[in-house]
Amino acid sequence: MSIKKQDYAFVRNKLLKKEEIALLDVREEDPHAQEHPLFAANFPLSRLEVDALSKLPRKDVPIVTLDDGQGDAQLAAERLSELGYVDVSVFEGGVKAWKAAGGEVFKDVNVPSKSFGEFVESKRHTPSLSAQEVKKLIDDKEDVVVVDVRRFDEYQTMSIPTGISVPGAELVLRVPELAPNPKTKIIVNCAGRTRSIIGTQSLINAGIPNEVNALRNGTIGWTLAGQELDKGQSRKFKEVSETTAEVAADRARSVADKAGVKRVKLSDIEQWKSQTERTTYFFDTRTPEEYEAGHLPGFRSTPGGQLVQETEMVAPVRGALIVLSDPSGVRANMPASWLAQMAWDVYVIDDIKASDLTEKGAWIAPLPAAPKIQTVDAKTAAGWLQNGKDTVCVDLSTHANYVKGHIPGSWFALRSQFSQALEQLPKANRYVLTSTTGELAVFAAPEIQALTKSEVCVLSGGNKAWIDAGLDIEKGPTHLASPPLDRYKRPYEGTSVDPAAMQAYLDWEFGLVEQLGKDGTHHFWVL
Repeated sequence: MSIKKQDYAFVRNKLLKKEEIALLDVREEDPHAQEHPLFAANFPLSRLEVDALSKLPRKDVPIVTLDDGQGDAQLAAERLSELGYVDVSVFEGGVKAWKAAGGEVFKDVNVPSKSFGEFVESKRHTPSLSAQEVKKLIDDKEDVVVVDVRRFDEYQTMSIPTGISVPGAELVLRVPELAPNPKTKIIVNCAGRTRSIIGTQSLINAGIPNEVNALRNGTIGWTLAGQELDKGQSRKFKEVSETTAEVAADRARSVADKAGVKRVKLSDIEQWKSQTERTTYFFDTRTPEEYEAGHLPGFRSTPGGQLVQETEMVAPVRGALIVLSDPSGVRANMPASWLAQMAWDVYVIDDIKASDLTEKGAWIAPLPAAPKIQTVDAKTAAGWLQNGKDTVCVDLSTHANYVKGHIPGSWFALRSQFSQALEQLPKANRYVLTSTTGELAVFAAPEIQALTKSEVCVLSGGNKAWIDAGLDIEKGPTHLASPPLDRYKRPYEGTSVDPAAMQAYLDWEFGLVEQLGKDGTHHFWVL
């Protein structure tokens, strides 16, 4: 298939003009995290069919695929073209060519958001306290409330003593009742810096009367100070009164207006869903629990704090339009104010009623038509696996999910690395492919069949169906046919991170503002 080529000048021009472009780094997450352009969204070749329709909703959006020269970008471009995308190019020469042309490259993940956080602090001098200062406040039983703005699962893994889970977009709504006395000091923490900076500045921007400080360097700073973290905590915010909610709504709306957030009526949304001239993302920024209880049709659950933290993971088309939904207004207006400062074209829906939230349950990603494949149910597959060495099970889930639990004896393999994985897999007459819920295995099956002369079947319903059938699972990295390149080991996750790695991460964050200046394509600004 003939795919056109693009270069540094083309991509940079699109970014400078704020025109839509999806610059997709199709490598696995770990090589992506080693170096990539600022707005290169990680879009692994392994998951392309699973992610494409939700993350690239407009079929004629300009797409440029990127790798480090190993050929994945060409394969990704071909697959996207087969899915009906009509303006797909390959970045010629990969990351090496980007650097050779003078392009800036960045380490780590969620770089646009993290660099924006540092940019905000550099402009607003967001107040912060050291780990030692915060510990003294707690130890001295001062009037202080610590709020943890990460996802609840991150909070449960490790947290600051006395800390309460209040994910970022909830702060302006929940803090007034967690700290009703204006003399109470509020400490905002995350794992590192970004979410605590944005959370602290959100409360300040909204006019909360309390003194607010970020915990400088988050749980990383706490650990580097030699202080103990709590583990397994479950303290969460509570519901608030109607009066508190109304005041919070006014505060959030005021901030959004200052940031130039645009307004839209629900009646206009249906037309936007069918438009072809503009990429538009529709996000519900409330908690996942509220979303599942009832949401607007066609809206994806994307809690507002994480949306600001991980924007490119759900909205890889730079220059797209973003529409946010929250009937209370607060959880949409506060994230919208930040997205506007990150140079997104962002709207908030004003007139949502409870009766409009007609869709229930978790968000389900739209998928392309599945290829014709051979499938097998869980009980039959279990029989095959018990009857000897003729059948080998291959798990294409993320490495993290594989470690959490997999079919006994199954091998972890990356779809993008499968030709190399075959050299590690036991020889078998039949391979059963699985993944967490099965979809990934379905789309991978044809190309895996082409690589082997053996029979290839897909476990219908994936690992979930296996568990639902009451069959055993095993845990841990027991059989690895591929290295775990799909996950970059973050220096701020988990409880056993090397202190040198944590310090190196902080040093990297401190340098992001300078890198932004060198890159020159961000269009960030600060209220």
